[in-house]
Amino acid sequence: MNSLLGLALAVAGAAGWALQYVFIRLATDHESGTVAAAMVVALATNVAVVVPVVAVWFYPDYGLTPLAVAAFIAAGIAGSLVARVAQFASTTTIGASRTAPVVSTTALFSAVFAVALLGETLTAVHSAGIVLVVVGVGVISYDSARDGDEATLRDAGAALALPLVSALALGIEPVFVKTGLSEGASPFVGLAVMSTSATIGYVAYAWGTDAVTLPEVRSGPMALYVACGLGSTVALAGYFASLALLPVVVVVPIFQTAPLLVLVFSAAMLPRRLERVTPRLVAAAAVVVAGTTIVSLSS
Repeated sequence: MNSLLGLALAVAGAAGWALQYVFIRLATDHESGTVAAAMVVALATNVAVVVPVVAVWFYPDYGLTPLAVAAFIAAGIAGSLVARVAQFASTTTIGASRTAPVVSTTALFSAVFAVALLGETLTAVHSAGIVLVVVGVGVISYDSARDGDEATLRDAGAALALPLVSALALGIEPVFVKTGLSEGASPFVGLAVMSTSATIGYVAYAWGTDAVTLPEVRSGPMALYVACGLGSTVALAGYFASLALLPVVVVVPIFQTAPLLVLVFSAAMLPRRLERVTPRLVAAAAVVVAGTTIVSLSS
């Protein structure tokens, strides 16, 4: 029963993750939309939704130890701050349908980190699924650089840079999350700490570097910024809860169903000038989904 619930939560999280890509693409296409403003509002939305509920529901015992707090703060900096900045910037640069699958290499990074640092077991079946994910990502990465013309390996590498930074940060994040959860804290308490730390970190950065001002945030497409934040909140809630029930090497690859959902949402919600969904992309995304299905069925 726990395995089925964990799988359902991971899939729901993947849907929220996919919608986040689409909304950030729409927001930054707006004349006054920027990645920095989207980050501020999305992070603030995470905190506004999660923290009050957690504060009331778990009062007065939040089950936090110093190690758990430190682990969740580290997870927030890696996954909600570094990874999201790179993800948003990549989505603006090469598009949602190409960024999402490349970020799916998180499955490879997280598996390596989980085996090396958490002592989890990576089975042959899990490995086969992860290989499929990586192969599909490689095809999509090449398609991103090619964009209808012949591409060089250097072009493909340039297209990979931002989403791979996001994937690496997301890959180490589950190690911190599992460490915090092992101390006995609820995944939702952890999510509250993670969201708050990421928001404080980014606001401090934006304030110190003048990356964005309050008038710039207010003049942007606020509804799209908030929608992006709500999508990420659903994604993170499903992600944390599923990690409490299943190993990292199962949860993270399942989350990579997001690329297929991004393709569907992009075709339905985005103008063609923003996203070019090609047969090559669809085929590669199908390979990614096949890999995640193998992982989920082997749990």
